[in-house]
Amino acid sequence: MDVILIPGFWLTAESWAPVVPALESAGHRVRALTLPGKGPEGGAAEVGLADHVAAVVAAVDEAEGPVVLVGHSGGGAIAHAAVDARPDRVARVVYVDAVPLGDGSVINDQLPVVDGVIPLPDWSVFGPEDLIDLDDELRARFRAIAVPEPARVATDRQVLRDPRRYDVPITVITCQFPATDLRDLMNANHWYTAELARVKDVRFVDLPTGHWPQLTRPAELADAIVAAIG
Repeated sequence: MDVILIPGFWLTAESWAPVVPALESAGHRVRALTLPGKGPEGGAAEVGLADHVAAVVAAVDEAEGPVVLVGHSGGGAIAHAAVDARPDRVARVVYVDAVPLGDGSVINDQLPVVDGVIPLPDWSVFGPEDLIDLDDELRARFRAIAVPEPARVATDRQVLRDPRRYDVPITVITCQFPATDLRDLMNANHWYTAELARVKDVRFVDLPTGHWPQLTRPAELADAIVAAIG
């Protein structure tokens, strides 16, 4: 299976390096993406959410057959928009500590913007659940590989058009909070899970750790992704 790995905020393809070997050993063709504005080409302040979605759609189009998309954090919203654009090409989406983002929503418009980008903030900005297992060594590594996030990726509104996106099965790997919390929100018709509740085939996998399991529990994350692909 062709597996496309989509990083979350401040991260590039490099962030998936601890996970890729296990996926390849399982027989999958893996492509980890560095999205526009997060590589050496620059121009991050001009990059919007649609540019990131277009980059993922292009990767889907370049694959020979059906693909599995894996989106971490804000990359989950990008994966969902790519499914909306190519519902007939995506076999499954794996959301890593993320859920699908509905039409008209934004990923996160509360982060501090500097000159059109969002630098990785001080750790005090994040909640304690985000930082579980992210020790000093891993924090230093994260900060060393982090790049500023284009601000418009965080603040542009999600645009979705094709209801066939709900036919594509998904797996949600929950890290900061257990799957039971998401199910409770779905049962309560909470806005955060409104789009998730519309997907016809949803599976949950608990992977207790902080928000960056590719750094804190890469082997377990790889196993969960392989199991989700089947």
